[in-house]
Amino acid sequence: MTSTKQNSQTTSKAEWMPSSWKEKPAAQGVVYPDETHLKKVLSKVEALPPLVSAGEIERLRFQLAAVQRNEAFLLHAGDCAESFDACTHDNISAKLGLILSFSLIVIWGARLPVVRIGRIAGQYAKPRSSGTEIVNGKEVTSFRGDNVNSLDPDARTPDPERLLSAYFHSTATLNCLRSLLSSGFASLNHPRSWSLEHVRSATLKAEFERIAEGLSGALDFCNTVGAGPPDLTGYEQGGGRGVLGEVDFYTSHEGLMLGYEEALTRHLPVPPALQKVVGTKDSTGVSKAYYNTSAHFLWIGDRTRQLDGAHVEYFRGIRNPIGIKVGPSMADDELVRLLDIVNPDREFGRVTLITRYGAQKIDNFLPGHIAAVRRSGHPVAWICDPMHGNTLTSSSGLKTRHFRTIISELTSCLRIHIECGSKLGGVSLEFTGEFNDEGFSVTECIGGSMELSEEELGLRYQSFCDPRLNFEQSLDVAFLITNHFKTQGRGSTEERSLLDKLTH
Repeated sequence: MTSTKQNSQTTSKAEWMPSSWKEKPAAQGVVYPDETHLKKVLSKVEALPPLVSAGEIERLRFQLAAVQRNEAFLLHAGDCAESFDACTHDNISAKLGLILSFSLIVIWGARLPVVRIGRIAGQYAKPRSSGTEIVNGKEVTSFRGDNVNSLDPDARTPDPERLLSAYFHSTATLNCLRSLLSSGFASLNHPRSWSLEHVRSATLKAEFERIAEGLSGALDFCNTVGAGPPDLTGYEQGGGRGVLGEVDFYTSHEGLMLGYEEALTRHLPVPPALQKVVGTKDSTGVSKAYYNTSAHFLWIGDRTRQLDGAHVEYFRGIRNPIGIKVGPSMADDELVRLLDIVNPDREFGRVTLITRYGAQKIDNFLPGHIAAVRRSGHPVAWICDPMHGNTLTSSSGLKTRHFRTIISELTSCLRIHIECGSKLGGVSLEFTGEFNDEGFSVTECIGGSMELSEEELGLRYQSFCDPRLNFEQSLDVAFLITNHFKTQGRGSTEERSLLDKLTH
């Protein structure tokens, strides 16, 4: 019998080039009024330095393989869409602080290392269901993100110069992140420096303080006896920690703008330890591979995952670990065929599946997807995105999400994986650590331990795209995940009590 793997691969890996996507139909394309101007900008981007290194990318692959083996937990989190205006030290440190706080709670409760990937330093473009939208009673071109056009309805013409601005804002963000990380901001010895003073919930604050105290004692003991955590640094695969300091932190964005992604794709030498097994040798005998150097991790969106489309064609050739959004419209066999295309050699650490069904639909689709992937033999990390399938519009017209439905999808995902003999490897969340001048969190999602009501959404609604969990709501999710790992999904009285507290 001819395998699906053989049927789905229409061209060999050797024939792939960073530009081969241009031969395929591209969903969510942007029409620029001046193609010559676009080409000049992309040529400029192509000549600029890489944003991330091959060594960092390989280290992430190594760590995601550990997630696939249930030896680590993946936290993928950040803004739905970044804005150029939010590229400030305060905003970046707040995002990083929340990611670190969340991961500390999971590390302590699950006793697992956490792989941290931020939706940051490049998440500037957004797909849209329609090319136009109504703003103030007028039909205008849809806002596609800061690297395409302006939020101002009078400046919606796509401008290639914004791609160049995206590169430099990504560079500035990465520079700030690396500076924070290398200066000890992320050290587990100092978790109280991550903006916890703004948390209003006395219960959340006390629980976090308890974890911080316990972790401090454990770290002191480990340092005294010369012990340390499991080695997930992947030194042999990707080199030392380098500029990322004490804690590894990776960047990601949706690989939507293929011209930009191609311009930042580089044919680079693979790290020394992988020279014999990865890439193809050049004339000097050095093994090289194609790396997208705009981010460590990129994902294919639910609107751009067509098997014969440009995005899948581009993604199949890059060495980066990739994510694939999986929703209700994905057929079981279609998912397997997609995996055959992007990971024909079934390499560990290569593919992360990010499921996003909606709380009312997850039971109808996730079991079939899990079964199909298991039958195929593909190694994947299963990640739950409980945000995108649960968006609604409030009575005031603001897009929002109810914390109850977010938790419902997440807990259903945990349960279904257990029932199917699988395991959830992580979460993908849209959240923010931002506070206003008075120290208050944003008000974009309803509910949580702070019991945010629909009437309070307008108080501090700051997102120009999708609604995000705020600091307190994010920690609510972290403690729920921690409690699940403690009880191993057995539905203990303690777990049910926590669920009731968070969802009612």
